Amino acid sequence: MLSVYEPAWMWVNEQFMAHYGVVVDEDAGTIVGVGPRDEMARLFPQARSIHWADQALVPGTINTHTHSFQHLLRGIAVDQPFLVWRDIALYRITPHLNAEAIYWGAKLAFSEMVLHGITTVVDFFYVHNQGLENDWAVIEAARDVGIRLVMARTFYDWEGAPEAYRETPDDAVYRTQELAARCAPDPAVFIHPAPHSVHGASDPMIQAGVDLARRLGTPYHIHVAEEPFEVNETLSRTGKTPVQHLADLGIITDQLIAIHLTWVNSDDIHVLGEAQSHLAYCPSSNMFLADGITPLPRLREAGVRIGLGTDGGCSNNRASIFEEMRMAALLQKVGTLDATSVSHREVWHMGTQSGAEMLGVPAGRIAEGFWADFVGIDLHHLSLLPWNPETLLANIVYAMTPEAIRQVVIQGKPVVRDGQLPSENLTDLTRRIQDLTQRWG
Repeated sequence: MLSVYEPAWMWVNEQFMAHYGVVVDEDAGTIVGVGPRDEMARLFPQARSIHWADQALVPGTINTHTHSFQHLLRGIAVDQPFLVWRDIALYRITPHLNAEAIYWGAKLAFSEMVLHGITTVVDFFYVHNQGLENDWAVIEAARDVGIRLVMARTFYDWEGAPEAYRETPDDAVYRTQELAARCAPDPAVFIHPAPHSVHGASDPMIQAGVDLARRLGTPYHIHVAEEPFEVNETLSRTGKTPVQHLADLGIITDQLIAIHLTWVNSDDIHVLGEAQSHLAYCPSSNMFLADGITPLPRLREAGVRIGLGTDGGCSNNRASIFEEMRMAALLQKVGTLDATSVSHREVWHMGTQSGAEMLGVPAGRIAEGFWADFVGIDLHHLSLLPWNPETLLANIVYAMTPEAIRQVVIQGKPVVRDGQLPSENLTDLTRRIQDLTQRWG
């Protein structure tokens, strides 16, 4: 079936256009036509019209890094240093994280994300508990919510971490291969290997993850230089920074998606830029944990490609890439003392098209051949007023509150209607989450 969405304004070709339509093949979940409404009506006379009067249609946003289960830990260990936060929130609660808990935590996270306009999410998931049951719980939650999932299945063997996180390199490769094979027919689930970090994964574990990613033809995701303790530990152990150590392992390539890159020097930046590596930038999480300020303009100028991530629900406490756009721009302005250092257009691109490109998925744009992922924004919402076609994008980035998001379509299927998820799902979700977490004490 063909449908043509007819908003008041549409973001297309890097600007807002009035009286445009986007034609969607609902069976394939792709965009088959974009242009003036009269032209779309002539080219696709059989398409049914869906009117989004008084709304702007924009691409769905791309969340390049989160840990969905951490939504269960929201509000725990706030206002604490990183290592205290890790021990109190993550390590203390980990024994409670069975498949049931993982499912409901992921469903909570993904539900909040789609309400906030996220259509593709990377879940950097590491609570494997020596198997795949927990991994499948995350995948089922994503399917039930309707969000597109990239599972960055984590390779983790640091003996100081909870046992539920740890695997041998051989087990991690075998299980990740099995998961990738079983998910291959699903157009909304992708599996990427993800060595945890230089401190969370041994060199053989990192190499195993990267080698598997190369065989699968996917990116690989690694936390890199998030905290001073990681940099200092790596310097003490290897005599090199985390980036330099990974470069020695042959891992700084254009397949790398590095998360954070908060503590990098000029040599690190040069190496990353030369390789055209990618950064999943999580500004709110960096602020919440007092990690520091990633040198975004220098990384961008060196050639590093940048997307935005929310990080987990206990190190950010919100799940919105529109908010991360705002936070990225504001944090960089104050960090550089230069109001021009990162613009609203640049962070918009990071949260949409750039994020999709680094994952290798046809999303983040309203264009023929791309997935039909888009968001309907209420142009009458007070947080956007006043606006005109030249100021609307800036208002979306800097001023919009989540209540302005009215519709979310993912791969041609409506997921959010009139600002709401299906009410029966939300009621059950609320009850399950509260019952589950209150059992923990």
